[in-house]
Amino acid sequence: MNEWLDDFKTAVGFLTRLPMPHPEGAMPPNFVRAQRMFPIVGAMIGAAVGLLCLGSRHIGVPDLAAAALALGVGAMLTGALHEDGLADVADGFGGGRDVAAKLEIMRDSRLGTYGALVLLVSFATKLSALAAIPDGYVVQSLIAVHALARGVLPWMAISQPYARTDGLAANAGRPDAATAATAAAFAFAIAWLSLSFVNALLAAIMAAAGAIGMAWLAKRQIGGQTGDVLGGAEQVAETAILVLLAARLA
Repeated sequence: MNEWLDDFKTAVGFLTRLPMPHPEGAMPPNFVRAQRMFPIVGAMIGAAVGLLCLGSRHIGVPDLAAAALALGVGAMLTGALHEDGLADVADGFGGGRDVAAKLEIMRDSRLGTYGALVLLVSFATKLSALAAIPDGYVVQSLIAVHALARGVLPWMAISQPYARTDGLAANAGRPDAATAATAAAFAFAIAWLSLSFVNALLAAIMAAAGAIGMAWLAKRQIGGQTGDVLGGAEQVAETAILVLLAARLA
């Protein structure tokens, strides 16, 4: 039981800006195992974002504005961790002439044209999709979206080679199959509890498709995964699932 609690704290500390004690300047020793808790922490993030969106609607805030505020607070809660990864991937893949140049651009903390454009498209897509989801499904949808989008990350981590020997992904280590399977099971169970079985299944397929697509692209562009690639995959999955649910529930 203590291990599960430790893993939960580590996942919260990594995926959010909530203060959690960990070794200064070092990756917590249980980080790889803690990835099994990513969907649970993701569900909590989704619940917070969804309640804010729904509450804003109930006090008369227009749907688009409520969605924008909720997405903004969600980014603040997570420190825009995954959005930063998506932007770095777009800048690197779009601006680099070869693998070395792409990886170097991805290390650069400055935001480039490709990254800005991709973030704009991603935010606008999520904004319009969330605004289209009816009140009765907002919280449940966001819980499922955030759980599933993080539930695919351990599978990506074990299925792809490292694009470089240093960096977040390589330093963190690779989870084992049991950890990845646990994360996937938690993610689907949360989605099923939040949505109908059909919608949960379709959302899970969409999350897997987004992760597979990002993995394929990263393999072609830089030869494997980095932490930015994993963050970008989370954002792709999140956006795709929101669009799916908006189409089915609106």
